[in-house]
Amino acid sequence: MRAIFWIFACAVIGAGSFWLWTNYPRARTIFQDVVPTGRFQTLEMRYTAESLMEAHKRELLKDDEHAFLDPKLTYHPYLLLEVKYNRSQEKTGEGYILWSLVDGEMVINTSNWETTHGFLDCINANAASNEFKVINALAKRGGVLDREGLSKILNVSDRILDTWLDSCRKKNLIVLSGNNYRLHLQEPKLQVPPETKLKHRLVTKTARKANRAPRRFRVSQIEATAKAAFGDDFAIRKTTEIFLPVYSIVVQNPDGSHMTTYWNALNGKNIDQAVHFE
Repeated sequence: MRAIFWIFACAVIGAGSFWLWTNYPRARTIFQDVVPTGRFQTLEMRYTAESLMEAHKRELLKDDEHAFLDPKLTYHPYLLLEVKYNRSQEKTGEGYILWSLVDGEMVINTSNWETTHGFLDCINANAASNEFKVINALAKRGGVLDREGLSKILNVSDRILDTWLDSCRKKNLIVLSGNNYRLHLQEPKLQVPPETKLKHRLVTKTARKANRAPRRFRVSQIEATAKAAFGDDFAIRKTTEIFLPVYSIVVQNPDGSHMTTYWNALNGKNIDQAVHFE
């Protein structure tokens, strides 16, 4: 009798899980956040570690006393969002956004892997849509504006404006400098269209049993930040977690220490300008 009960319970749970997976994308997102699967989608590698080592040999190996060690391949998690947004009064834009689940920034252009700067702070601060209105108003004016200027752009009552400003200041998103408010970021880059410029069609393939970098952010955090940042006319149609293959190219120095640089296997660019020594 007990065995029949457990068989029935498993069948009900299985059928319910399948129904949720099929009908509710949000359920898939939660499941993927909690239970990592063995197989995953990765962007196609266009460069090998060997070709990058050969192309950048002169800059990485200063002399014959420096030597390459075996390169390592790690897959970095990104969220691919299929979106639509209001491009102009007459036209709707449709496209894709590639957003890092490691550094919290959006990729602006896959050709040079240019990224935004500032969304990381907004995610960590749990910035809401009203706070993004202040952030975006400042970003449009080079990051600095006085209260009167903000009032004209945002067109809200003094009480509401003060509430928004106080909230942004408490979250360390903006600071008051003299008579001006400014974004609390070094060289912010937030005023971007909600679409990644894709040089090539993104080709994915299924991989398994590979070294994956841990996710720093949940899918739900990226979705919430994107919706808050890009306004009411922005909609997410679909999200897919994909992985970017990244090579760690290691050079052994004469003193036995190691220098590590990181290279994007999709476009062959150095994605981390800071040199790591061990």
